[in-house]
Amino acid sequence: MLPEAIRKDFPILERRINGNRLIFFDSAASSLKPIQVIEKMSDFYLYHYSNIHRGIYELSEEATDLYEKSRERIANFINGSSREIIFVRNTTEAINFVSFYLQGKESGRKNIVISGMEHHSNIVPWILLRKRTGKYTMRIIPVTDEGLLDLSSLDKVIGDDTVLVSVTHVSNVLGTINPVKYICKVAHEHNALCMVDGAQSTPHLPIDVKDIGADFFAFSSHKMLGPTGLGVLYVKEKILEEMEPVYGGGGMISEVHCSNDGCVAEWAELPDRFEAGTPHIAGVIGLAAAIEYLERIGLGNIEIHERKLTEKMLEKLQELEGVRIAGPLDIEKKSGIVSFEVNKYTPHELSSLLSMNGVAVRSGFHCAQPLHERLKFTRGTTRASFYLYNTLEEIDDFIGILKKIL
Repeated sequence: MLPEAIRKDFPILERRINGNRLIFFDSAASSLKPIQVIEKMSDFYLYHYSNIHRGIYELSEEATDLYEKSRERIANFINGSSREIIFVRNTTEAINFVSFYLQGKESGRKNIVISGMEHHSNIVPWILLRKRTGKYTMRIIPVTDEGLLDLSSLDKVIGDDTVLVSVTHVSNVLGTINPVKYICKVAHEHNALCMVDGAQSTPHLPIDVKDIGADFFAFSSHKMLGPTGLGVLYVKEKILEEMEPVYGGGGMISEVHCSNDGCVAEWAELPDRFEAGTPHIAGVIGLAAAIEYLERIGLGNIEIHERKLTEKMLEKLQELEGVRIAGPLDIEKKSGIVSFEVNKYTPHELSSLLSMNGVAVRSGFHCAQPLHERLKFTRGTTRASFYLYNTLEEIDDFIGILKKIL
């Protein structure tokens, strides 16, 4: 893998900030987009654009074909079937989607289990569900001082009253890679459902939803070279068949009839019944192009490259005085995310000073305030996150800039 060659596909990396070469270390928030994805979406808008599914004319048929073939490619990327793929706006909406499914589910079970390292997107929907229904409780898989999940606690938090276990695959703060396959196995032993938030894993690691055993798996296009405003929710087909639609409108019905007694509707086939209204057609096509790009390079190669970047960053940061790193230092347990604090500045101050030198990082609680509180990073952290276009030389440059600031 040659990141120098890959960087040519990302013209934004040629920008200079205050005279400094841009160092983009914020891919965990949203990745950059290669020319190939932008051109694919532009080509659709310029030469193939139409609404999909119901137009009996050439443009509409072309658009429908592009859209559905893209769905197939996205499904194959995670080893699902196209009938199990629902397009939403982002991972956040996908998790909320599952919360509405639980709202209408009568199982007699009232416990939802999450972990102590969840993004707010995998906390707040369950708080809202509890408020809407008044019947659900929440239990937490604790986090160790090292920044790992305490798996010895699973038997205490997951029980026969558990309806769903919902955990992140990779922490967006610590980069910790969680054993989601094992967690899903334990959930299923108690006849509970298991959901995996794959927002931070799908862009970086090979994903096989069948092997993981997840009943629900969610990820976002914008973190994996694709456009914003598009997320993917995988749901096992047998579960989809029993689910009621969350949104109603055009495209998700097969028939609607009204009389003096009111109106009735019959739902469309899977997965159309869960995609009301005109979808983000160009976004789906763009995500398929992003997946094609990633597959050409190879997720395994990307994983190895990011591991080298992360290992070097951890090594260099540990040499600096007044720096504390959040999460595990064992490279085998981490993905390409390194969060840290410095004594001298708040995370926002440090981020601003880095920006003046051309470095883009994220600062604050990263939508994971409970995790920061657990690990006693009360001011938040500064987060550097890497992707296939970053280089080892950029790590050296970053450390040099950080030394000057400190």
